[in-house]
Amino acid sequence: MRYDRPRLPFGDVRVQLAVQTKKRKTMIITIDGPAGAGKSTVARMLADRLGFEFLDTGAMYRAVAWACVDRGVDLNDVNDVSGTVAEISIQFEGNRIVCNGRDVTTEIRSAEASHAASIVAAVPAVRLEMVRLQRESAADNDYVTEGRDQGSEVFPNSGCKFFLTADLKERAGRRLLELQSRGQSGSMEDVLAQIIDRDERDRSRDIGPLVKADDAIEVDTSGKAIEQVVDYLERTSRKRLVISTSKLA
Repeated sequence: MRYDRPRLPFGDVRVQLAVQTKKRKTMIITIDGPAGAGKSTVARMLADRLGFEFLDTGAMYRAVAWACVDRGVDLNDVNDVSGTVAEISIQFEGNRIVCNGRDVTTEIRSAEASHAASIVAAVPAVRLEMVRLQRESAADNDYVTEGRDQGSEVFPNSGCKFFLTADLKERAGRRLLELQSRGQSGSMEDVLAQIIDRDERDRSRDIGPLVKADDAIEVDTSGKAIEQVVDYLERTSRKRLVISTSKLA
């Protein structure tokens, strides 16, 4: 017996429901900038205020670096690093990051991990894989994402882009306080040298260099309280993306 589904008249409630439940376009807010500019902190806070997810891209590169060090891979060996990123798995579990089934949230926040991350991030295979994962992760939800190339390379069509900067010494001071809060040692001179080296690596690599997107809003966080910066980013984001306060419900 053949059964022909009856044609629904125009305006039928089921037709209206289908239109209403059609997947909407997701909203992406990108925050780029150099180390110590405050990207991760304000990105998390902004995501909380807007009811968005937060994508910590820096943690992804640090996880790759950790995996390479854990395996004894020479960070300057492009082939070995490329082979490693092709084999590992990276997952976010709340605010924790898991690499190959191991929670590496603490390990990847050291000064050594940060330095190693800047090296592996210059490897083409690593950047290509991370960009793929980042786009895949943000495909089904609204996200605030931070990094070095989020607005310029990963999400060039984002409707709201920021580029955070800050005085070099202030950035070094913030990073030193961050390390000390985790019980790690370091001196201002060492951290300052590491940031200068990181800036040079990030700006000079061929793929996904640190650069301000043409349509990004530059925000100098020098001398500003975190809440002050987040307040500005929230106001601007809501205007640019027309984010309703109902998003927080």
